[in-house]
Amino acid sequence: MEPGQNPESPSPIRSGTVDLSKAGNLDINLTLSSSSVSLSYSHYLSTSGLRGAPSSLQFNSQSGEMEPRTVIPINKNWEFKQADKEDSKYLPVAQFPTHVHLDLLAHKLIPDPYIGKNELDVQWVGEAVWVYRTSFPSPAIRSSAKAVLAFDGLDTFATVVLNGKTILETENMFIPERVDVTADLKKDGGENELVITFDSAYLRGWKLVEKHPDHKWGCWNGDSSRLAVRKSQYHWGWDWGPALLTCGPWRPINLEVYESRITDLWCEVEVDKSLKNAIVTAHASTEGKASKVRFDISLKGTSVASQILDVGSSATFTISDPELWYPVRYGKQPLYTVTAVLDEDGKTIDSVSKKIGLRRAELVQRPLKGEPGTSFFFEVNGIPIFCGGSDWIPADNFIPRINKERYYDWVKLVADGNQFMIRVWGGGIYEEQGFYDACDELGILVWQDFMFGCGNYPAWPELLDSIKREAEENIKLLRHHPSIVIYAGNNEDYQYAESVNLTWEQDNKDAESWLKTDFPARYIYEKILPDACHKLVPSVYYHPGSPWGGVDTRDPTVGDIHQWNVWHGTQEKYQNFDKLVGRFVSEFGMEAFPSVKTIDAYLPLGKDDPDRYPQSSTVDFHNKADGHERRIALYLVENMRYAPDPLEQFVYCTQLMQAECLASAYRLWKRQWKGPGREYCSGALVWQINDCWPVTSWAICDYYLRPKHAYFTVKREMAPLSVGMTRREHKHPRNKYTRVDIDTQIQIEIWGSNLTLEDLTVDCVVKAWDVETGRETYSETVNKEPLVLPKNQSTEIVALDVPEPKKDEGIDASRTVVAAYLVRRDDGAQLARYVNWPEPLKYLHLAKPAYLRAELSDDYAMVNVSAEVPVKGVAVESEDDDIKFEDNLVDIVPGEVVSIKVRGATASSVITTRYLGMI
Repeated sequence: MEPGQNPESPSPIRSGTVDLSKAGNLDINLTLSSSSVSLSYSHYLSTSGLRGAPSSLQFNSQSGEMEPRTVIPINKNWEFKQADKEDSKYLPVAQFPTHVHLDLLAHKLIPDPYIGKNELDVQWVGEAVWVYRTSFPSPAIRSSAKAVLAFDGLDTFATVVLNGKTILETENMFIPERVDVTADLKKDGGENELVITFDSAYLRGWKLVEKHPDHKWGCWNGDSSRLAVRKSQYHWGWDWGPALLTCGPWRPINLEVYESRITDLWCEVEVDKSLKNAIVTAHASTEGKASKVRFDISLKGTSVASQILDVGSSATFTISDPELWYPVRYGKQPLYTVTAVLDEDGKTIDSVSKKIGLRRAELVQRPLKGEPGTSFFFEVNGIPIFCGGSDWIPADNFIPRINKERYYDWVKLVADGNQFMIRVWGGGIYEEQGFYDACDELGILVWQDFMFGCGNYPAWPELLDSIKREAEENIKLLRHHPSIVIYAGNNEDYQYAESVNLTWEQDNKDAESWLKTDFPARYIYEKILPDACHKLVPSVYYHPGSPWGGVDTRDPTVGDIHQWNVWHGTQEKYQNFDKLVGRFVSEFGMEAFPSVKTIDAYLPLGKDDPDRYPQSSTVDFHNKADGHERRIALYLVENMRYAPDPLEQFVYCTQLMQAECLASAYRLWKRQWKGPGREYCSGALVWQINDCWPVTSWAICDYYLRPKHAYFTVKREMAPLSVGMTRREHKHPRNKYTRVDIDTQIQIEIWGSNLTLEDLTVDCVVKAWDVETGRETYSETVNKEPLVLPKNQSTEIVALDVPEPKKDEGIDASRTVVAAYLVRRDDGAQLARYVNWPEPLKYLHLAKPAYLRAELSDDYAMVNVSAEVPVKGVAVESEDDDIKFEDNLVDIVPGEVVSIKVRGATASSVITTRYLGMI
């Protein structure tokens, strides 16, 4: 019987936990010595447990033998209707799991909220009550077995009624629930009716706010009602997303029938510093009377080890010369499968499989040489990682329509973009298993926030209990993923507390006293969440929030910072990102318009829409950032000549501006990755990689996975080997007071960033051209001796005056383009390049090329781009969405052909170009 369930009592339970009074641990002691053995695990152990279990019941009610656990998906015959509307009739759902907006869309009862301004026309949905129902036959249930309904996710205020009896009430979207329904199912194969009513989370939230008037409510984005509700916070709207307060059974529902089951399978992994040995302690908790367990370890479907033992304690595997899991580019990502099988008289009663990777992951915070504060870098298997990467928001407002393939495609974009880390932001969801599986497979490190963001959260006792369960259940679901290397308590909640002067005395360590202050959520971030992590995933670092560290959340010398003084805050020039550095910058960004194809997709009339121009009300509606008009205009007008027409060129200019901005940050901050003891900046996570709908935002890839140009400049900056350059103006007055007698020196500083694990010996070639005529004015190898770039760090190469040999002819630094190349010493092959332009670009008299070429190679695998004059930001484009470019937005200089890899091109493909100054 499940806790809280009394067959004689109609009262509902509020938390469907599993009774583990009969649970045991699985006892194994194995020692394996093999270079090919490592542990791992695979299947999603949801609340519903086993995936791939038998889907029908073959019980012999007269037999004394224990029967296998059976999982029956409750995913058929679902209907929905509006509960608080008299004439509402049940209609079939569009899919299952589902959200109400998806079902309404399928029946054309609402317009697509992503098109035009339709978001406004569907706001009523979030204030209505919705009911879902289905029916299913009762399976045969032995007297020794139980039947449990497992709800992996109900969004959010749900009342569940089975055959007229309320069996569950929920108030937390993130908690999976289990309810024993053995006594509530119809007998002898009868039909059962399951009805779930979803109340308005928005209205319930405001009632909770009114119920707790003493709390100091306040937030950024959305409204304060969201703080009272354990639901995805972005559903209230954010500065990049619509307000779409949805509801529904958003994760699977299953009926389990069993006598015994495995309730959880998890492993603790310890890899020694030598990386020669790994100890894996495997645990499996069970329910029921099964007495034997078989553990199988396999790799790529081939069994490596197997043994049958008594249920009882933990399994210890000692693995010599293990195959280790590495981040992308630094090694492979072997994932072994470990399977626990309850075995009774040779019959499989239940089984659970998971994949794990063996790795030694640490967050290193130690004093630095020559600078205050401490480092903040991730080290995996002894390799310090400069974590260039991105922040992640949910990829749709309606999570059930994101399939596993789409998750993989998103993570593949991150990996292909030379990024190492993705941060799951705290205003979304604990992501689907397919997301983390892709990160495991592709070698992307994950920074995992808990789901709190940009506000002062309340902390009444029942809410704290719910949050504790939420944390523990989701850690259990996620802890086997080797990609997750840090958990963080929240997004910007400490920063919000600072902004409104909430009580936050860092020296006060009395946790209970925090609950009596006007910042009670500190108890969540510094007591509940770290306790849950320490208990359930002690080997992964817990960080109280993001940003967090030092004297306050803006301290650049300790922990991480969110650097929003470009765009927000003081609105600094992006050329000055080197002055805005922190030990780890976990947010920064710049907005840009999405692809014109994406804009055409959300305009009601597409290319023929009268609002197809940048300042139209519809286009403005698809930008949720406060002050976006002024800020986009500010950064455009500071940097380049542009016009709003045609739309295509304006979109290009915003993407060029974003690309220049973000590349500047990565380039200048990676310069501070200077080697052991000098990890002055160890990470840069751009806000953001993705969008949840078609919108103008900070994303570097839009909702349809179309990369903006910044994606490619970030990719180049995060290449294994890159060369950086910046231009500095130095003024030297000849006397104390003069405004006239001033010598001006314009220098370029050049450095190399080698993120590989081998020292590289190269030459550095510097060339210069007149921006107006294309005339080459300088070409020299600036190093006399072989130039060694030590592994995994940035190295200063040279500082020199901008070459001005033709200054007497008017070709001074203000019209000189300078390129730096790292080349192989033996054959001069180009290894890295960067082109530096006088800034601001708007001052330049850019020449229009007469011979700009973008030609497909004979095998259609390359586009070769060249011109006779310097051309800034050449973008290659195609109307064909099947054509994918692996690089873009390249600077072209005379005498050089830049080759861009392309997929999907054919003999009939048309490739066009766009560049700065074209119009």
